Amino acid sequence: MIIVMRADATEEQIQAVESRLRSLDLAANISRGREITVIGAIGDDRKIQSEYLETLPGVERVIRVLKPYKIVAREWHHEDSVVPVGDVQIGGRTVQVIAGPCSVETPEQMAAAAAAVHAAGCRLMRGGAFKPRTSPYTFQGLGEKGLEYLMHAAKLQGLPVVTELMDVRQLEMFLRYGVDVIQIGTRNMQNFDLLKEVGRVDRPVILKRGMSATVSEWLMSAEYIAAGGNHNIIFCERGVRSFETAYRNMLDVTAVPVLKRETHLPVIIDPSHAGGKAWMVPALARAAVAAGADGLLVEMHPCPNEAWCDADQALTPQELNVLMDELRGIARVLGRDV
Repeated sequence: MIIVMRADATEEQIQAVESRLRSLDLAANISRGREITVIGAIGDDRKIQSEYLETLPGVERVIRVLKPYKIVAREWHHEDSVVPVGDVQIGGRTVQVIAGPCSVETPEQMAAAAAAVHAAGCRLMRGGAFKPRTSPYTFQGLGEKGLEYLMHAAKLQGLPVVTELMDVRQLEMFLRYGVDVIQIGTRNMQNFDLLKEVGRVDRPVILKRGMSATVSEWLMSAEYIAAGGNHNIIFCERGVRSFETAYRNMLDVTAVPVLKRETHLPVIIDPSHAGGKAWMVPALARAAVAAGADGLLVEMHPCPNEAWCDADQALTPQELNVLMDELRGIARVLGRDV
């Protein structure tokens, strides 16, 4: 941390800042220039708020050098981390495609969806039993019954399950049913109580980016989970809110290389929620794999025109098969597989 003093700062004010740093178990290195004085704080300053020092008399501004997140940062863990989900690995050489319907509807629908996911070559299945919806009058999911349908259909095909957790009170149920990967949705990215709870369980977590979150805020949310002891975290870019109305969200493909630089954890992309239209999904998925994403979260429904939720963005089983073939070709060029 670097504290830049005002040009008119007095010697007494400079000494007061030095004393405050020492009280915080930090050493101080004072560099006096012709016009301004700069004080370098030596030590781990992550637990100190910049505002705590900026309010001191004579201080112009405070500049952080160390990143506020530590466990998820690449500077402390140089090798790429791989998150195991049963026999499947997320973050390794293989680009994992997690496919399935937006919402769980009926046992028949889930059986057909699981069979199609397996036939396409996907190794994990997604499905929503609890649905966060903008309107309170739209379908909110089947709840525990939906979780039962999802787990049963996926296990018959040997597919690990990814599903969204919305409330701390549902966590015990998720563990009881054996949910393989807990998804934290965009609206809950900064639900810190929820993040702390999933940080205490031994279950991989997909952390979706908040619709208006910066990369730094996203990383700090992951740090909440990691600080609880759960380091099996997967970042999921799903598009951010912008002024554009031609598509549902603005997919930030740039986030993939940025996160790869900042963190050792896997990064996946949700092209379905980004585009909001099925015809956009293949192009966004191909771009994600080309950019280095470790996986995709894709919506597929046996009969999209009958879907109870997000029908416009769901692929058909045939479209998923075509997409998987295209992705294999792109991955091969990069020395990976799908």
